Amino acid sequence: MTYSVAVRALCEFTAKQGDLDLRFTPSPTAQEGIAGHAVVQGRRGENYRAEVALEGSWGDLHVRGRADGYDPDDNLIEEIKTYRGKFTSIPDNHRHLHWAQVRVYGHLLCRQLGLESVNLALVYYEIGSGQETVLRETQDAAALAALFVGLCERFSAWAAQEAAHRATRDGALANLRFPHAEFRPGQRQLAENIYRANTSGRCLLAQAPTGIGKTVGSLFPVLKAMPSAQLDKVFFLAAKTPGRRLALDACTSLGAGSTIPIRVLELTARDKACEHPDKACQGDACPLAKGFYDRLPAARAAAAQVALLDREALREVGLAHDVCPYYLGSEMARWADVVVGDYNYYFDGGAMLYALALANGWRASVLVDEAHNMVSRARSMYSVELDRTLLRAARAEAPEIVKKALERVGRAWTGVDKEAPAPYQVLPEVPGKLLDALQNATSTVNDFLAEFPGPLDPELQRFHFDALAFLRLAESFGEHSLCDLTRAGVRDSVISIRNVVPAPYLAPRFALARSVTLFSATLSPWHYFCDLIGMPADTAWADVASPFSASQLEVHIAGGISTRYQHRTASLAPIADLVATQYRERPGNYLAFFSSFDYMEQVLAQLEARHPDVPAWRQERRMSEAERTAFLDRFTPGGQGVGFAVLGGSFGEGIDLPGERLIGAFVATLGLPQVNPVNEQLRERMGAMFGAGYDYTYLYPGMQKVVQAAGRVIRTETDRGVVWLIDDRFGRPDVRALLPAWWKVDAATA
Repeated sequence: MTYSVAVRALCEFTAKQGDLDLRFTPSPTAQEGIAGHAVVQGRRGENYRAEVALEGSWGDLHVRGRADGYDPDDNLIEEIKTYRGKFTSIPDNHRHLHWAQVRVYGHLLCRQLGLESVNLALVYYEIGSGQETVLRETQDAAALAALFVGLCERFSAWAAQEAAHRATRDGALANLRFPHAEFRPGQRQLAENIYRANTSGRCLLAQAPTGIGKTVGSLFPVLKAMPSAQLDKVFFLAAKTPGRRLALDACTSLGAGSTIPIRVLELTARDKACEHPDKACQGDACPLAKGFYDRLPAARAAAAQVALLDREALREVGLAHDVCPYYLGSEMARWADVVVGDYNYYFDGGAMLYALALANGWRASVLVDEAHNMVSRARSMYSVELDRTLLRAARAEAPEIVKKALERVGRAWTGVDKEAPAPYQVLPEVPGKLLDALQNATSTVNDFLAEFPGPLDPELQRFHFDALAFLRLAESFGEHSLCDLTRAGVRDSVISIRNVVPAPYLAPRFALARSVTLFSATLSPWHYFCDLIGMPADTAWADVASPFSASQLEVHIAGGISTRYQHRTASLAPIADLVATQYRERPGNYLAFFSSFDYMEQVLAQLEARHPDVPAWRQERRMSEAERTAFLDRFTPGGQGVGFAVLGGSFGEGIDLPGERLIGAFVATLGLPQVNPVNEQLRERMGAMFGAGYDYTYLYPGMQKVVQAAGRVIRTETDRGVVWLIDDRFGRPDVRALLPAWWKVDAATA
């Protein structure tokens, strides 16, 4: 069986050596790198060929790639690398890898053109100055062939292992059986839609009720489709840690590591996986970075034998081989079949899984759990703010040369402040003079780091990273974002690039994947998600029938109460009385949701004063994980009381309290985002782009939170419960239309 590998992947596997060195080194953005390559290629002669496709084989190994350029007049093949700062700051082990790449390209070219020798060049292009540093050598074809054979020999055993793993995996998956005796109602419909999306290569929006087993119901059909759809990877992306845990458990139930030979990897944030948080990621500081690449082959081989590489398993393998568990996980993403992680690993600007899929040409299926979170999460991925108080803090401890550059940023900022005197103001464009000053400041910091590579002052480092992010987003600024200034007092202001529509950033990620499935209990209306996150025009839509019946859930509208801000005070006693009345009619465990902590606390005070016999507890601000667990532990079978919580918080979604653990919920809000200058600008932009400003900004996001919160009540086909929707606006037809179709809503007066 032929195994195909990219030149870069071959060299990274076989030619990396020495320490892990992740100290901050200034690097160009992706766009700057592309532009830098184009500048260098544009400087060459008229016969120069850019992006030369090359390929060759050794045994059952097929090696392919694109050389950056070839000049037939000089018989010269070039590998172009862009960088910032000083050339001498580029580590030697990086250059070792770069030489390996260009020498492999040289061999492939010699073989393709029948050359006896070839000239090779590493071209290092400094983005700021436009200066090229060129390293050249001449190699004969025989020497390059020997080097190529050596690399392939070192990789061939691994390639044979991977080819055998792939064949065994696909054979087992073709015969995969559902792990339970039968599907839950609705689960089969979800699975069939996901299977069809993967075999046909389409994306899918799947609205599926809570409680049908969406995690197993989505992973099973994708794994089943892997052989026929020729999928290389499955990425299961979750918004929160519990979602990742459910995915890992589902893989185990499907037979990972027992009946099905698939490798499952959990990706964890670096700050949670780091063994030495007080040390820098470099060989002279961290013992797990020292000689990392020398010990990586043995660690990689051991990790490949572990079917479920969750955080604990990665740590065990990493420490056994004295390598960093976090970066071992990053390496194993190349060799895992199923990767479980957060949204950002595929969708944000520096997404590792997206970059690997792009570089290696993977056919990947992406599953996005609790996908109603995608709009807000994606907006935050492509937004950034600069805070003037942080600028002052950075300047206070900065070296003198950096301090002067930051002072120029301050002067440019003052100019923006003068032109935008309002407390909140949208700027017509990203201020050019401020961008120039930020570019100068970040370059100055980069130069300083090249000269003095020690750690930066934390405040300076934070502002520096914020400035780099601001500059990156400024490059792609357009209608999808807005630039605004928010003033806090005379001296302080915050300048933001605020993403409004993530679609331009996310569309390439949908296009690259074989299939992307977004699933959640609240994905209505479908056009809201398609418009904002840029799903393809042929995206399929599935509204999975609920396994629950209207007889399981009483849904009442308290139409005589308004929770609008101006009516809050008048609503406190009626809501407290409603909660007490329902509790006395049917004692048990309830959740009561409110739009803010203040509102929640005021209603709770009324309940305690007017109905002291009703047990109640509340969500606290900034609860620890242990405190959140203690809150949920009070919901016991046979328990009685009302837990007060904030809508959209920790207890509004992603918690499971089946049976008597929860028999009812009160939702005292439509969940509408706060009316403020930022959201009003959002409303205007949504109106201009989609003709539905209020719905896209306020109504749809709010009602998604309401339905998620109410969805905590009915979790199984034997559950019974009640939901009170407290606000007269719940009676409006446009609002009622956004409630689940299986609910039978009884309008009442409270």
